[in-house]
Amino acid sequence: NRLELLLTSTSHLNSDGEVVGVLAVALDITWRKQAEWETQMIATKMRLIIDTANAPIFVINKDGLVNEWNNKAAEITEFNKMEVMGHNLVEEFISLDYAEAVKNVMDRALCGNETVNFEFPLFNKQNGRVDVLLNATPLRDTYGSIIGVVGVGQD
Repeated sequence: NRLELLLTSTSHLNSDGEVVGVLAVALDITWRKQAEWETQMIATKMRLIIDTANAPIFVINKDGLVNEWNNKAAEITEFNKMEVMGHNLVEEFISLDYAEAVKNVMDRALCGNETVNFEFPLFNKQNGRVDVLLNATPLRDTYGSIIGVVGVGQD
């Protein structure tokens, strides 16, 4: 077993100001390092689940900007993650005739109300239409505050 230590040290001076030793304090942070590693492993596993899911998954923040876009969403729209990150989902990827309805679904989720089986079209890269059946759920932080919307769809 290996110990992870946080070490703090300082010079120990005599009354003349000469260094006569070192004062060191070690704190065992093994448990914290283990917890950090486990948290990282869970995050990696969740990232793989989201990225490889056989359903389009996206996340928008409170401003409607995309901050998650999985592989299936990229596949069906032909927009890769970097092309959509930070862009407004409704304004840039939803046809005008559905923009208000989709915005209402997202706004409802931002108020804590889930929407199930809402059908709407996304634009693909060729300006074609990809019909998606969407479940929109509020995304909450660790304190329970709503910070965005998770969209899970079926194409």
